[in-house]
Amino acid sequence: MSRTAISTAAAPAAIGAYSQAIRAGNTVYLSGQIPLDPVSMTLVSSEIAPQIAQVFSNLAAVAAAAGTTLDTAVKLTVYLTDLGHFPLVNEAMARVFTQPYPARATVQVSALPKGSLVEVDAVLVLPE
Repeated sequence: MSRTAISTAAAPAAIGAYSQAIRAGNTVYLSGQIPLDPVSMTLVSSEIAPQIAQVFSNLAAVAAAAGTTLDTAVKLTVYLTDLGHFPLVNEAMARVFTQPYPARATVQVSALPKGSLVEVDAVLVLPE
């Protein structure tokens, strides 16, 4: 099976040895996105709500570069530095996704890159 790297300037550039996404067959694996502005590469805010919105915006940009949308997401992993922010993630997901919602795991972590409060990665399955 071949693997193809997906990249877009509409989402933050990778800040390490990884790709924004990899397509393998009809599956696209989106690397975790933190709430960086793709141009300035700085956090959009110190507040959680704008950070969550930016994370989903970044994921959507990478999905678009792969020729799809977040509607094809089947699995998300959400990383939060405070699980108290979980209701805000649910609210954002209700705005971003339609039913059936993707499967999801949520994990509280002690820290995230660049002082972010949230990070989300995704697995997309493209239509056959």
